Amino acid sequence: MQHTASIKEARLLLSSYKDKKIALVPTMGYLHEGHMALIKEAKKHADIVAVSIFVNPLQFGPDEDYDSYPRDLERDLGICEAEGADIVFHPEVSEMYPGEMEFKIGINTMADVLDGVKRPGHFEGVVTVIGKLFNIIQPDIAVFGQKDRQQLMIIEQFTSDFNIPVKIIGVPTEREESGLAKSSRNVNLSEAEFNEASEIYTALLNAGEQIKNGTVNTDKIMSFIKLHIEQQTSGTIDDLAIYTAHGLKSVEYIDEDVIIFIAVQFKKARLIDNLYVSL
Repeated sequence: MQHTASIKEARLLLSSYKDKKIALVPTMGYLHEGHMALIKEAKKHADIVAVSIFVNPLQFGPDEDYDSYPRDLERDLGICEAEGADIVFHPEVSEMYPGEMEFKIGINTMADVLDGVKRPGHFEGVVTVIGKLFNIIQPDIAVFGQKDRQQLMIIEQFTSDFNIPVKIIGVPTEREESGLAKSSRNVNLSEAEFNEASEIYTALLNAGEQIKNGTVNTDKIMSFIKLHIEQQTSGTIDDLAIYTAHGLKSVEYIDEDVIIFIAVQFKKARLIDNLYVSL
């Protein structure tokens, strides 16, 4: 496995694989089993797997956890090598953003809900760095987790709108045995919070069953989820919504496939999850 922090070197390394199919797995590091699953999926679809490790400051707000976001490059490189990655690109901020950018990517309606509202500028920052990574790595395929489903949908639309020849593959969320979605931020949970946080997925599953059993009023479904989280955890709901699975449109009565989105704030970690409910 080769690794570099230089854009120039990354392009040079990848230039020898122009006749190979390349998959990119973009990450912010502090890798866990969810990232390992993305690398495994990438290997199924490509000859060469490139992993990027970059904590992107553009997608963090002024009061968010950029400085405290966990980092351990040596550990991450070991995981990438063990999982069979071929190249790891781990630039510094000064390499990716050597000066203030004159051009910014704007997003219309898909960023007007959920984390796009709660975290202004977040998705613009995500799409900016993904666009830069696509330009640097020139992948044929990019692999993302479905835990960040709004992000996944926005990136799919981004590649479509700009005719970017990268196939986007979404991978189901890796979970603890309890059902808690695996996340780099889980390390910031106390032991009690870690145990409680499994109730997030339990609430989603129960809500999904209610929908399939005929409860179609979204207010009723969300009230059930809120009550469950309040009674079973010490966290507070930071965001909760139900949107159509195609286009992220709000809905009062469910008559098509939907996605339930939730964010729960614990003392030092904001956890997100979602559930796709097909009718």
